[in-house]
Amino acid sequence: MRPEDLALLHVPGSVTLHDDLLLADVAHPDPEADAYRGGLWRIPPQGPPVPFTHGDLDTAPCISPDGAWVAFLRATAGGRPQLYVMPTAGGEPRPVTDLPLGAGEPVWAPDSRRIAFVARTPEAGRYGTAEGVGAAAEAPRRITGFRYRSDDVGFVQDRRKVLYVVNALADIPQPVPLTGDRYDVGDPCWHGDEHLLVSAPRDLDPESLHTDLYAVPALGGEPVPVVRGPGSAVRPAVLPGGDVVYLGTEFSGIDAVARNTGLYRAPVRIGAAAVPTGAGSAPVPTGAGSAAVPTGAGSAPVTGVRLTEEESVDCESLTPLPVEGGVLVAVRVRGAIELRLVPLDSSSGVPLGKLPVVLGERSAVKAFASWRGRTVAVLSTPEHPGLVADADGTLADFCGPLPAARPLREITAVAPDGYPVHGWVALPEGEGPHPVLLNVHGGPFHQHGWGFLDETQVYAAAGYAVVLPNPRGSAGYGQAHGRAVVGALGTVDADDVLALLDAALALPECDAGRVGVMGGSYGGFMTSWLAAHHGERFRAAWSERAVNAWDSFTGSSDIGWYFAEAYCGPDPETQRAMSPLYHADRITLPFAVVHSEEDWRCPVEQAQRMYVALRRNGVPAEFLLFPGEGHELTRSGRPRHRLQRFEAVLEWWSRHLTA
Repeated sequence: MRPEDLALLHVPGSVTLHDDLLLADVAHPDPEADAYRGGLWRIPPQGPPVPFTHGDLDTAPCISPDGAWVAFLRATAGGRPQLYVMPTAGGEPRPVTDLPLGAGEPVWAPDSRRIAFVARTPEAGRYGTAEGVGAAAEAPRRITGFRYRSDDVGFVQDRRKVLYVVNALADIPQPVPLTGDRYDVGDPCWHGDEHLLVSAPRDLDPESLHTDLYAVPALGGEPVPVVRGPGSAVRPAVLPGGDVVYLGTEFSGIDAVARNTGLYRAPVRIGAAAVPTGAGSAPVPTGAGSAAVPTGAGSAPVTGVRLTEEESVDCESLTPLPVEGGVLVAVRVRGAIELRLVPLDSSSGVPLGKLPVVLGERSAVKAFASWRGRTVAVLSTPEHPGLVADADGTLADFCGPLPAARPLREITAVAPDGYPVHGWVALPEGEGPHPVLLNVHGGPFHQHGWGFLDETQVYAAAGYAVVLPNPRGSAGYGQAHGRAVVGALGTVDADDVLALLDAALALPECDAGRVGVMGGSYGGFMTSWLAAHHGERFRAAWSERAVNAWDSFTGSSDIGWYFAEAYCGPDPETQRAMSPLYHADRITLPFAVVHSEEDWRCPVEQAQRMYVALRRNGVPAEFLLFPGEGHELTRSGRPRHRLQRFEAVLEWWSRHLTA
């Protein structure tokens, strides 16, 4: 894959299923227009997919329970995504919303008329709501809390996520806000006809790291807490009978990092509201007009039971789906994201080995849907960014074979302390030996693995062997593996990375004399750390959107106020000892500092401080700065910037590794 092949990545984002109607949204980068384009496609039982919509960018399809309507989001050129509906039999989509900051993903009510969604709602006078007043002329923001901005969004205190309900089939749809502007809500889910469940911060305190589940009357009223999470409770789904399953993590205080996400179940009874009568079928109302209040209103909300084992099962943040025989969840497993079935008749704490795999072995499940026993998913593989598949095989391929896509080879190693290390290497065509790129992932509680990574394919096509380690601190190998670096960044994780690199360099296809190190976010941290402590192993470094100094990260990052202490501890000297910036005097190799101007996760000051320190020390350092981008540049940044970044990466390594 070459950098210009980005335009070939036509990737499904989500799927929705009802009877024989299977829809997927498919988008692709368009470098020429410097935008993302795509629409909805119908995947018939037989034959190739056919276009279902023809907008600039149509996403998030959702079929109504009666199968008559499709709701989706449409973004026109330069505009915000708005909610549209159209008949499943075909016809012209009609707009349902026209909100200043756009609408969120639609969720149909059991009556197949109303739709719930979440939308950021601007404070009066901000974000274009005052005619003739640009952003630079707005009044100053009065900030009183830690959580006032978010990466890839910007300021959030003055544009909260509000729950809306709209009669989508009305002649003139009028979205009605149901929650206020003091806190954010998310993950709307209908609990019958009369109530919705949402996730929201504990006690509706926007500063809380803890989230609980709340019931909100569909006709208006105050949110009522119904499920108290052990640390967090998100992504609810309703079971037959009214119980709720949801995803959650267990933690106290600010100690929220590197925690496995589990599936929980809690009894929720909300007056006479309707509840689904069977997985995959349309819910049937059992009553209406009653004074519906959550069971136990006025008392403490219920606490759920964890159905999956905390140590071995780590659920991806995709809404669980009740089906016959249990609940489908996506689980991170040694580099894969597998769709597994959690039986509801099992005792609590079911370990990973007892959860049957439905789809996703040696691949990554990106989305899934099910209807009356049939399950479909979007699967990403090392050589393909996204296939729509079921248990019988591939149903749709919108991308086709990529030029020179290379497979991954699993490799293992043993760290100096005897700990097993797992990862992959992608080898270019030809015998070699090839120059080597050690590419460390972000997180650190994340994983390299069996999903498609465009970086791997671009570098391998350019002639580099790409080493992809999952050191201690990564996800998918048990919670203890992920938490092994808490208070120990730059120790066992660095040992693991180098151990896997040595295993790769033992292959005859790899040239141990031409090795570069690179990575983004935590991977940028590790790149800087290895350059300082093991610089003799590498010819050059490419450190991107990195954490370089935990002391300033604490005050500048959107998550810094808790994240730095959670990983490093509260002691300033300990944080400095774990900061690559304070070891920069040991770096001598050519060093690329790469960052985005509007990165709020690892703010640009992290790059500026490192670059100045290196240049003052006489290091041949370069600073590549992308305007208008955030932390997610490499995944969802402007297509032209993604293309320019790839060109810059390849130019850098051609200078330092191919000579």
